Amino acid sequence: MAATLRHTVHSTLPADDTHPYRTGPWRPNVNEWDADHLEVEGELPTDLSGVYLRNTENPVHPSIGRYHPFDGDGMLHSIAFHDGIAGYRNRFVRTDGFLAEQEAAEALWTGMLDLPEHSKREDGWGARGRMKDASSTDVVVHNGQALTSFWQCGDLYALDPVTLEQPGKAAWAADFPSPTGISAHPKLDERTGELLVFGYGKEWPYLHLGIVSADGVLERSMEVELPGPRLPHDMAFTEHYAVLNDLPLFWDPDLLAQGIHLPRFFPDVPSRFAIVRRDGTGEVRWFEADPTYVLHWINAYEDGDEVVLDGFFQHDPSPRKREATDTHPHMASVYRYLDLSQLQARPHRWRFNLVTGETREEPLSDRIMEFGMINGQVAGRPHRYSYDMTGAPGWFLFDGLVKHDLHTGREERYAFGEGVFGSETPFAPRVGATAEDDGYLVTFTTDMGRDCSECLVFDATDITSGPIARVRLPERISSGTHSCWTPSSALPPT
Repeated sequence: MAATLRHTVHSTLPADDTHPYRTGPWRPNVNEWDADHLEVEGELPTDLSGVYLRNTENPVHPSIGRYHPFDGDGMLHSIAFHDGIAGYRNRFVRTDGFLAEQEAAEALWTGMLDLPEHSKREDGWGARGRMKDASSTDVVVHNGQALTSFWQCGDLYALDPVTLEQPGKAAWAADFPSPTGISAHPKLDERTGELLVFGYGKEWPYLHLGIVSADGVLERSMEVELPGPRLPHDMAFTEHYAVLNDLPLFWDPDLLAQGIHLPRFFPDVPSRFAIVRRDGTGEVRWFEADPTYVLHWINAYEDGDEVVLDGFFQHDPSPRKREATDTHPHMASVYRYLDLSQLQARPHRWRFNLVTGETREEPLSDRIMEFGMINGQVAGRPHRYSYDMTGAPGWFLFDGLVKHDLHTGREERYAFGEGVFGSETPFAPRVGATAEDDGYLVTFTTDMGRDCSECLVFDATDITSGPIARVRLPERISSGTHSCWTPSSALPPT
């Protein structure tokens, strides 16, 4: 391995920090590396060609008030594959807020668990307001740029997906009419090159949809009126439609009127889904379903007169406080809302009939899973496989990977092992692939026992046999969440 330490970012976090999501598998990184010809155990396939990107919540200063892992500064990790070799880069996303806090050497904005008025600056970002634009939630590659985004909306920051050089913000995003900016989870239609985005906030109409062309022009934006401020986290799309949501977990309106942003689940309010034509024609069609909250959708597609939507139905979106145990230390704290075993998130399917207005829904699995990925080439079209993460009980950590066959119901699981935690795992099509699962799965791991991190590569047709290659990174990296795979054909020329 030829590794070069490019920069070390100044951190004021205490050496004896005890916060559960700033220590252990969530210990932040401060070093920025360039590393080429990485050490490989096994053999990297020569038909694996592209880049795996993962975003990370990576704080560098003690928080104002309570810290939530969604508040951490964005750090992008990139590993590029070609001709059986791999190269790694990692960089902080240098948002306006990150740079301001680096200059001040302290936190300037509160996170999601504290009050906006406790922020040290009057300005800020986010649907709540007076938050930092951490841009630490998601990443997608569009028009040759890696775009990072924040779950509470904000600016989109553009980076080169391989070198991680950062030219600035996505220029077209300035034209998007949502006053809070763009939410995490922009959706790429690989067949058309279009990017679908949304933004939400506290001002009417509360939700906006945007369609961005393959060459990076905001072609159209649409207002989607909601009854009030909501907290949508993700969206989906089909060949002709965008699928947005109005779910019954949102800021309590009575408390919001007092300036308190406290989410509450309303079990007597139905889930609502908006079906919007991507070409901007026609009216918004609304459908109702059983009350729940969904963090992430798997995919959507058209089936005759129906729009089919797959996602992770939370059977207990607001888990009650319970006595803490050794295996579930956060049962009485706000961090129980990060525990998939408490939320009881399971794959689920909704069918919306565009002719009759009827909604049908059904469970797809009894297994608790989330953070599903598919072959991006079938996004918006019928899919057979999803690649989902299982959670370490009691924690916001991924302890295993499941290949779920939606045609047969078969589930194959690979467990990372004791003290090893993975990342959202995208599918990487083999060069020249002809089948939906003809390719590889790629994920970063944080190995506490060996104090290291690796990138694991699996044969997607046989994940239970374990990784076919392990690529060593320069140092152990913090656990993280959202990721993407981009084939070499979609990368900017070198």
